[in-house]
Amino acid sequence: MGDEQRLPADELIVAAREAFDAGTDFTIAVEEEFALLDPATLDLVNRFEEVQAASLETPLAPNLVGELIASEVEVKTGRADSFAAIPGMMAERRAELRALVEPLGITLGATGTHPWADWKQQRIIDTPHYRRNDELLRYVVWRNNTFGLHVHIGIRGADRAIAVHDGLRCLLPEILALSASSPFVEGVDSGLHSARTQIFTRFFPRCGVPDAYGDWAGFERYVRFLYETGSVTEHTQLWWSVRPHLAFPTIEVRISDAQPELVDAQALAAFAASLAARIARAHDEGEPLPDVPHRLIEENVWRAIRWGLSGELIDFARGESVPARARLDSLLEWVSPVADEIGTAPYLSLPHANAAERQIARHAEGATLAEIYAEQVGAVEPIGG
Repeated sequence: MGDEQRLPADELIVAAREAFDAGTDFTIAVEEEFALLDPATLDLVNRFEEVQAASLETPLAPNLVGELIASEVEVKTGRADSFAAIPGMMAERRAELRALVEPLGITLGATGTHPWADWKQQRIIDTPHYRRNDELLRYVVWRNNTFGLHVHIGIRGADRAIAVHDGLRCLLPEILALSASSPFVEGVDSGLHSARTQIFTRFFPRCGVPDAYGDWAGFERYVRFLYETGSVTEHTQLWWSVRPHLAFPTIEVRISDAQPELVDAQALAAFAASLAARIARAHDEGEPLPDVPHRLIEENVWRAIRWGLSGELIDFARGESVPARARLDSLLEWVSPVADEIGTAPYLSLPHANAAERQIARHAEGATLAEIYAEQVGAVEPIGG
């Protein structure tokens, strides 16, 4: 690959490092992905373009984007200087989106997968970005009818941002277990708590748990290698479950399932922000942070996919399995000093049952997938801000 082809990547990497070094700690933004549904049947409907067109003259327009398939829409809070603004912004975006789609005869879903939709019936939106992904990934991208929640946390300093990234990668299973909301897919009970994660992270390249980079130089070597070998043509093709973002000076946590209930979505955003801030403090103060091999983190990712909050996770410091809820409780205690400072404490909570557990319990009671999904759709309300 010639110099002229590498130049955009060079500029991107240099600009990204400069942005991190000039960045601000613990700014935050949240992105939520929603299914577009027929209100009567709750089937997915390929109507994103109508939703986008309807948004153009509304305040939601800058914060509404497409996300691969035409039966999906993403809304963004936008950047907040502190977490205090985020819960209200999340509530506002949900309210704005509902007000936009209801007159169009569309309703919203927010579980990690649709319980019965046929991926062959979903159309990829016609944008240059998604056309490239379609041409590159083919079947891999066609099968990705999934819905997630992403959290961007600002970190000041390029090397420090990589330290936070490296710490967060060890805690991805705990975040996933808390967020699990997708036990049903393709018309069956998958037996999993997060079918979304199994579909997305096991299909896509450069997805799931990344390696630890050590410092910015290590991350930069990796990114440059991908560009120079033609493995990627744009930075968004790094689909890791946590990644240093090359367009914003943030660490993006991408492993969470979408959340039907706003209060759960707010709690997830608070948890991710608190973990990032706590890791940053540990790094600053020389507190040892876990350095767990990829193969062991993957053991916990599988446990989170399969059993969610209902199972066990490995506590690597103790070298033993512990109930997932106990592991989450210990992390909530660990982040509590910074949670008070950054304003996340009121939103940190461990639910009696997360979205996956609630759906699984209803199925065990004899409810149909249609009945259960209708309940989840009904939970997507702009309340709790």
